[in-house]
Amino acid sequence: MIKKILKLIGAALLILIAVQAVNTMRYTAQDTSAVQAELPIVDEALFAAHLGEAIRIQTISTSVDMGARGPEFQQFLDWLVVTYPAANAAMTRVMVGELTPVYRWDGADTNLQPILLTAHYDVVPVAESGLADWQQDPFSGAIASGFIWGRGALDDKSAVVAIMEAVEALATSGFTPNRTIYFSFGHDEEIGGADGAASAATYFKEQGIQMAWSLDEGSMILKDVIAGLELPVASINVAEKGYVSLDITARAEGGHSSLPPRDTAVSTLATALTKLQSGPVPGGLTGASKEFFDGLGPHFTLAQKVLFANQWFYRPLLEIVLSGSPATDAMLRTTKAPTMLVGSAKDNVLPQKATATVNFRIHPRDSIDGVVAHTREMIDNSEIEITLRGGFGNEPSAVSDKDGIGFQALSKTFRQVFGDLIVVPGLTVAATDSVHYAKISDNSYRINPFVFTGEDIKRLHGRNERISVQAMGQAVQFYQMLIRNGG
Repeated sequence: MIKKILKLIGAALLILIAVQAVNTMRYTAQDTSAVQAELPIVDEALFAAHLGEAIRIQTISTSVDMGARGPEFQQFLDWLVVTYPAANAAMTRVMVGELTPVYRWDGADTNLQPILLTAHYDVVPVAESGLADWQQDPFSGAIASGFIWGRGALDDKSAVVAIMEAVEALATSGFTPNRTIYFSFGHDEEIGGADGAASAATYFKEQGIQMAWSLDEGSMILKDVIAGLELPVASINVAEKGYVSLDITARAEGGHSSLPPRDTAVSTLATALTKLQSGPVPGGLTGASKEFFDGLGPHFTLAQKVLFANQWFYRPLLEIVLSGSPATDAMLRTTKAPTMLVGSAKDNVLPQKATATVNFRIHPRDSIDGVVAHTREMIDNSEIEITLRGGFGNEPSAVSDKDGIGFQALSKTFRQVFGDLIVVPGLTVAATDSVHYAKISDNSYRINPFVFTGEDIKRLHGRNERISVQAMGQAVQFYQMLIRNGG
């Protein structure tokens, strides 16, 4: 009897191994080869000088009193007109939200649905405490060691400049797109885009303009970032996480700290936060997350490839492994991060109210209501108050078509300009202006044409922000080719 059972187990194992072997053999990689094309000749030194000029105009967005913006924002808009005369002559421009320019480049075939290319020109502030760590002044626009340095070099003046350089060159050559192309350059993306991109979206809607597809920031070409991959990865993000912050409040009698009760508002709040953090929001390899890893899976080592090719068997293990890294865990689920705490105004006073703010980035499978429900369930205390900070949040975006004409144009252009690389649909885990532009686009894609390493990612909103002179040249080539391919 035992021998018979062992034989059955052995046979089952052999079948399991055979099935996994066949699945792995059939799990073939996409064609990653370069698409041959004659790329435009570009003047990298000129682009670098122009980006340096743009960086020196300090268009800083903060969350405090942005109604009184400095003259730098208008100075930047004037700079766009002076620096790119052919582009401005070829296109018409309207201003929305006072400081966001929307350009229209009329196409030859008015029956074709238009497309939209976007970027933003506002930047985040530079922390005074970190100035000494900058190798170049953060608003110098210095060109040194093969890089252009300063705030906006990566996020996102480089994209604005690269787009305008591309249009300037094409317009100078007499090129006219077949399809009408719109361009929108937001002035307040770093604080939510409520006046800039949102006003642009409203303008398009009022004009009855619906884009075939739009392109914004949100990802980049990742080089030596994902362990186990030899080729760079162009993650064309087809969706964007939602955003909401919850204020979690505990109340108590208050009083003097010399006579504390067993539980104070602070200790009750601490217990609630501990419970909330005790377990992640349920997630997994589904939707846009699955498409991202399915695109990468065939390019991993054999051992990793076996796991991805047989997700029906290994998915629980895969999800445990992927959850171990903050970068990949954010792809699998809605994330939560306590970010702010407010209690007593004085160290010897027991607060009557203690509040923690927890920021959630919502996966496309979830919703704001679901986040609130999860928070209530985890805390499990009816006396704890849970409210939306500011009274609102952004739901996650719809998932755009990875087989659509926009995705195909982007994929082709990346391979023309950057050569051999893996192109996959991905998920933007942060917030971009696409939350607004997606409302007037059939499909919305999110990626900038810059090669990023792990070190470059740290520079976003951080110290020593920079971009290479070569990267700016490639970006201008990319936008020229994209305008030809997509327009």
